[in-house]
Amino acid sequence: MAHVAMLPLGSAGDVFPFLSLGKALLQRGHRVTMITACLFETAARQAGVEFVSMGTEEEFDALARDPRLWKMAAGTKLVFEYAGRTAERYFRAIEGLRDAGAAPDLIMAPMTAFAGRMAREKWGTPFVTVHLQPAALMSAYEMPVLAPGMQYLRRAPLWLKKAMLRFPNPVDLVSAPLLKKLCAEVGISPPRSLWRDWWNSPDGVLLLYPEWFAPPQPDWPEPRLQWDFPLEDLRAEQPLGAELIRFLDDQSEPPVVITAGSANLQAKDHFAVLVEGLRRTGKPGVLVTRDLSQLPSELPPNMLPVEYAPFGPLLERSAALVHHGGIGTLSQAFAAGVPQLIFPLAHDQFDNADRLERLGAGLSLSKRRLQPARIAAKLEQLLGDPSIRTAAQGLAARLSGTRNEGVCEWLESRIRA
Repeated sequence: MAHVAMLPLGSAGDVFPFLSLGKALLQRGHRVTMITACLFETAARQAGVEFVSMGTEEEFDALARDPRLWKMAAGTKLVFEYAGRTAERYFRAIEGLRDAGAAPDLIMAPMTAFAGRMAREKWGTPFVTVHLQPAALMSAYEMPVLAPGMQYLRRAPLWLKKAMLRFPNPVDLVSAPLLKKLCAEVGISPPRSLWRDWWNSPDGVLLLYPEWFAPPQPDWPEPRLQWDFPLEDLRAEQPLGAELIRFLDDQSEPPVVITAGSANLQAKDHFAVLVEGLRRTGKPGVLVTRDLSQLPSELPPNMLPVEYAPFGPLLERSAALVHHGGIGTLSQAFAAGVPQLIFPLAHDQFDNADRLERLGAGLSLSKRRLQPARIAAKLEQLLGDPSIRTAAQGLAARLSGTRNEGVCEWLESRIRA
């Protein structure tokens, strides 16, 4: 039996994939400890995963309410600042496990959980970098869309795109100064570049998205394993509520689900126009947000607000999903085979929206064009075009039956290596 430590960093879409793998590893007899924000302790313990709590709910909400978070460049800078600032806290948690006689045999973390790589350099603990979205790899052969219009860079010569990737990266400008001091304190050499030296672990890189969503590129790191979306929605631990089930049963047609992401506490204006756009279509809706005060004070009778719902069983009974483009939400809609309308706000969401449209399974709408009339028109197009639903259902068929045994075996091989 091995002890696997997981260090997800971010919102539910960043944490739930690790829970999916944690549950699979538990079934194979391993011990699993998750180290992340306190907000996810209940979910982790319900799944049988040990938990080390980081920070407070007030701290998490303060980050979620920072107005910079959902702006393109400013949001990236804020995330890297947070990652660098919290690295010591996560590193001390790993150190605490070792002091308690429970040293991890493997650490899994995204590239921004720098403590995982620090533990590898300090104690030699095998470390696997986990990428949840293809935008994190920054391939010159398929440039990610990190801002509107960047898809046109794919037409540029390869030499120019390679040269662009040698430009200073934000993680080195923002996080590296914070990490340099911490590395000196714990007795390890800081990397010359977080982007070039620490972004991908030499022990292994796990890509949790299928090849049909992001085909492998020549400049992707090795050794690596590319797998399917984890699709964890806690449906076993937190099933659909009775009120939501009654609402779904009472509707004459499947509803449109609208969400702006579990970490988005600044979506009041977005919800206002989205709800009005949906109202103009006459379709019923389910509005999902952790903070219900973001919703309009008066809602049409055929719209139900909920703080949380497992997307798997909800989307199976829905006509479409309107969302921000987070990779976790996107993958749940793929699995349910429902058309999607994405309004990307920041981070990897532009790239995810671009890939969705190229697959023919949905549409996107710039946040600058979020107006009720445009939303209503996009929804009518989304629901009225049979080719979009056919494409969405075809992708769902490609995801059905995915099992985690293969990825667990690969992770076990990383420990042995």
